[in-house]
Amino acid sequence: MRLVNRTFDELQPGETAELRRLITTDDLYGFASVSGNYNPMHLPKEDGDGDGRPDGIAPGMFIASQLSAVLGMMLPGPGTLYRRQNLEFHSRVRAGDELVTRVKVLSKAPNGEVTLATEVRRAADDALVLTGEAVVMAPTYKYDRSDIEVPGLIVQRHRHFEDLLDRAKPLASIPTAVVCPEDGNSLGGALLAAKESLITPILIGHAPAIYAAAAGLDADLAGIELIDVAGGAAAAAMACQLVHEGRAAAVMKGHLHTDDLLRPMLDKEKGLRIGRRFTHIFVMDVPGQPHPIMVTDAAINIAPDLATKVDICQNAIDLALSLGMEPKVGVLSAVETVNPAIQSSIDAALLSKMADRGQIKGGMVEGPLAMDNAVDLGAARTKGLKGGVAGQANILVVPGIDAGNMLAKQLAFISHAEGAGLVMGAKVPVILNSRSDSTMSRLASCAVAALHHAYVTGAGRVVA
Repeated sequence: MRLVNRTFDELQPGETAELRRLITTDDLYGFASVSGNYNPMHLPKEDGDGDGRPDGIAPGMFIASQLSAVLGMMLPGPGTLYRRQNLEFHSRVRAGDELVTRVKVLSKAPNGEVTLATEVRRAADDALVLTGEAVVMAPTYKYDRSDIEVPGLIVQRHRHFEDLLDRAKPLASIPTAVVCPEDGNSLGGALLAAKESLITPILIGHAPAIYAAAAGLDADLAGIELIDVAGGAAAAAMACQLVHEGRAAAVMKGHLHTDDLLRPMLDKEKGLRIGRRFTHIFVMDVPGQPHPIMVTDAAINIAPDLATKVDICQNAIDLALSLGMEPKVGVLSAVETVNPAIQSSIDAALLSKMADRGQIKGGMVEGPLAMDNAVDLGAARTKGLKGGVAGQANILVVPGIDAGNMLAKQLAFISHAEGAGLVMGAKVPVILNSRSDSTMSRLASCAVAALHHAYVTGAGRVVA
């Protein structure tokens, strides 16, 4: 952006400048964080006045800061310093409103002071938001530069998961077999999802341990079905039985090892196999990214061969479709060209061609792609990569569990992402949470399962 000022000598009464800006939810969170003002009236999802509706009113001083932006960048511009400002507010502003901020030079004083009329209006209806008068010290040094750089800010909110939860809550809660919810984390996650009407839990496990966990949470299990089964393997087998009986439409991991949960599900006669390999998918909400990013497989298949990677791709595509995403699968390797010495690059090229020939359906598949040119359009263009996936991938298929686990944890602990975990390829989705998962992650996992269930049953088909 080029910044050019108007010095005191250049300014003339009657000169005007204006700035238009769309107010976003991130603006409100950002201002709250920077200012330290957590008044719930100004937070998008909080009810500060007790009327039962979120308020999300933009703070008055945030609106007034738009005046400072015009004065400091445009008129008089760089070098301007405030002396005083008076403000009168006429109406309120919320996220989604576009504002037009205007200033007009009224007079100049011999001491270098300049008086300006200031106002902010809502663009949609021209409603007056605030009026006032500013007195500033105008610059005396001419400024004209275009090399000013200001670090960008990313608000650490998880808007994609918030959207998933909003979409899932109106749906009928799905009956879910919760296997061994025998500690506070696993039981608490299931009860919270039930409270949000995402699932109807059926608790399966050692009853005394479940009741003890409930007591530790001060939770009442009245009205919740509990099946007393001792041992993780037996509890997981019971979950499979409930699915076959049509009593459960999802399975949720409790306080047991993933291997113990999945082993009964792989039984050819009594398990939940439908002809595809079980694969794990992280649905990641990464702050600053325009869409959720799926990482697969980071938890089950250790060193998948080509056939397994076909199922990994297809399961992820099916899940993406159920969430309303346009599946764009980037098959990752260390390089974006096929190298006979790097098996993952060969597999990626084969998967891409298999998708072209209809052996993988429902989404675009491209590879090999390195991580940078899979998710960054600039990096993809620099390497001369074109098409609908490079730089825009929303599904990342990793070479093996090492890379997948590292990538998912890097996104979580360095990029502050939240991750919902689901196992696909079984007769019903399997909600797979870890003990360290946040409340948002647990709820999002249930929301993803609920949306997938609604998509499958609503379409009148079973993903196979």
